[in-house]
Amino acid sequence: MGDTLLIALFAFLGAAAAGLLGALALRALRHRSVTVSLAVVAAVSVTAMLAGTLAVARAMFLSAHDLTVVTTVCAMAAVVSLATALLLGRWVVARSADLTRAARSFGEGGTFAAPGGGATAELDALSRELAATSARLAESRERERALDASRRELVAWISHDLRTPLAGLRAMSEALEDGVAEDPARYHRQIRTEVDRLNTMVGDLFELSRIHAGALPLRPSRMSVYDLVDEALAGAGPLAREQGVKLVGNGDGNGVAAVPVEVDGKEMTRVLGNLLVNAIRRTPPDGTVAVAARREADAVVVSVTDGCGGIPEEDLPRVFETGWRGSAARTRPGGAGLGLAIVRGIVEAHAGRASVHNVPGGCRFEVTLPAAGP
Repeated sequence: MGDTLLIALFAFLGAAAAGLLGALALRALRHRSVTVSLAVVAAVSVTAMLAGTLAVARAMFLSAHDLTVVTTVCAMAAVVSLATALLLGRWVVARSADLTRAARSFGEGGTFAAPGGGATAELDALSRELAATSARLAESRERERALDASRRELVAWISHDLRTPLAGLRAMSEALEDGVAEDPARYHRQIRTEVDRLNTMVGDLFELSRIHAGALPLRPSRMSVYDLVDEALAGAGPLAREQGVKLVGNGDGNGVAAVPVEVDGKEMTRVLGNLLVNAIRRTPPDGTVAVAARREADAVVVSVTDGCGGIPEEDLPRVFETGWRGSAARTRPGGAGLGLAIVRGIVEAHAGRASVHNVPGGCRFEVTLPAAGP
């Protein structure tokens, strides 16, 4: 037992010396190729075995012939180990170079194509992550292009919508100033109407900027959906009568619409008001705009259905974009295309969602809100 411990001690000391020298070599060559590192590791393994063997041979006083045999065996093992390490290193370096070129093309062209051929698990995982990042960046660039186009469209529409009333205000003010207005009172009423219209447009722009900045202040309180629907119907009633459109609401039928929600009453009234005004102006005279509310699991859905004739399927994904106005047949002159974007922003600020789909004769806008707890 004592001889065995002594042999183990001599072998450990010899191998430890070789391992220490290998660690120092790896530290000195840490910035070199992985091929060099693998060669050093293989050399350390064989050298550690040889050093331990030589230490034991010295201690046990083996014959010179036996020592030569052991050394030759270790030398052959070293040659095979080094050759294997070099081949493995060259293969890993080649796969790394392929991945480097693919990553460089990713940075230059914006897309990543994973290199072909086998690779280590780590390089393969890195390649998958780069491919996933490339896909996310492509989606982000596509969204950015869509937003940029939407912003340019919005600026163009806003410029047109501001220029038209401002030109009218200037003409009417000059007519009043020159004393050539036949009916000054009518001019004053028209000026007031145009000023109110401009004020509404500026208010919408300010509201939208707060939504995009995430600075929309909300003061949620517990209320029933029935109260929101009733207030929105009352506010849209005069416009509906002026347009000859019939408003229909399901009230609190079956107790559905009375389900409580935690919302900012002012902002949600604006949401329903925007949807109703939009529906009334898109519905022809003698048409009907219906407002309904229903419970779905842990959510409340408020819907506004109009008689606009429907929205082209290709336009449905863009309905809530800033500045979207749709086809000329649906576009009301003077609208800035901000109402539905504001609707979506306010609803999402309440952890809800806004959606739209076509129904026979028109389309239905739906606002889904979380139901309040008991």
